[in-house]
Amino acid sequence: MPNSVVLLDLHPGGVAAEVQLPLGQLEIAFGHAVSQHPETLVQRLGPELRAYLRQHVRPETPDGQPWAVAVRELRIQNAEQTATGPYQELTAQLWLTPPAGATARAFTFKYDVIVHQLVTHVALVSVRRDWEVGRVGAEQPIDIGVIRLDVVNNVIPPLFISQEGGGWWAGFRGMVALGVRHIAEGTDHLLFLLVLLLPAPLLLTKARRWGRFGGVRYSLGRLVKVVSAFTLGHSITLLAGALGWLRLPSQPVETLIAVSILVSAMHAVRPLFPGREGWVAAGFGLVHGLAFASTLAELNLPPAPMALSILGFNIGIELMQLFVIALTVPWLLLLSQTPSYPAVRMAGAVAAAMAALAWVVERLTSQPNPLTALVARLAQHAPWLLAALAVVAVLSFWRQRTAGAQPSF
Repeated sequence: MPNSVVLLDLHPGGVAAEVQLPLGQLEIAFGHAVSQHPETLVQRLGPELRAYLRQHVRPETPDGQPWAVAVRELRIQNAEQTATGPYQELTAQLWLTPPAGATARAFTFKYDVIVHQLVTHVALVSVRRDWEVGRVGAEQPIDIGVIRLDVVNNVIPPLFISQEGGGWWAGFRGMVALGVRHIAEGTDHLLFLLVLLLPAPLLLTKARRWGRFGGVRYSLGRLVKVVSAFTLGHSITLLAGALGWLRLPSQPVETLIAVSILVSAMHAVRPLFPGREGWVAAGFGLVHGLAFASTLAELNLPPAPMALSILGFNIGIELMQLFVIALTVPWLLLLSQTPSYPAVRMAGAVAAAMAALAWVVERLTSQPNPLTALVARLAQHAPWLLAALAVVAVLSFWRQRTAGAQPSF
């Protein structure tokens, strides 16, 4: 039979617990028909389920003071564990608050959901996130214990949880690392910025088309303007979203991010907003910042750690952006001085536009498609793609210089 799973997220002000309960075993302990029409279970028995969870989840301080337990979201989802086959489970989001002055890092976890009636059942308890030690991403949860019936003494022993060490500096470093990882894995965010930079080294002709290389100083000036505007835009909405001042559903935000890539790709082919790239980068940066903020909003941090997390996360984002730009831009500047650049620029813009259209369809329909799967596979080989760009840039520049140096007769 499947086990219950308890995932703990430790925060300075309390503990978020995600409890995953197999419906078949929950039905035996709960005493209601939860397996029949599970799609309406929360609507039918929501209050009873919340009362049941509060009764059987009872954390205490080491000296016996009870914590407050709030049951937040309840939902039904499909699940599967090794050797059990597929099944459905109730997932409950709980917030556990220690008494005033007590730490959230050491407590007695009295828990007997399902186990109080089904003696063969066990609950696997893990720490998923711990802000004060820098575990803020999607790392593998750390197993800390199993709650089961002690058949010899016929009792269900509580689990004592004590997470030593950590502090604000570790939390800050963890958020910097999370920001770096978020951009490193965020192909759409980087693609928008890189495609917007494709025409940055080029002058605008009288026919309102992209022309020749504008010089190193001109190119760097435009690059700095675009990157700074994008940073300003996403920083504003990252702050507003993380603090709960501005929230939008994820689907329209993610769809708009794909649209931003499509617009920047069209601009790389032919100027749509010449001279206004900074404003466009700032505007779409506002949209990208809302996606960044959703990551921080899940942490449920109090104000001071949240402020530190916003700063660390934003620093991580900027460090990764600058790293990728520093690896890419020199080759774009080199290529933009050669006859090969129009073909490279067009190829990059068309590829980005195709990826953006695939993402738009995927995010509107919530169905993956082969093209987005291909983009994901290509993103895994980004270092090789960058190496190929560098080789093309060096060969094109060398060939042009060699051709220009040959004497004419």
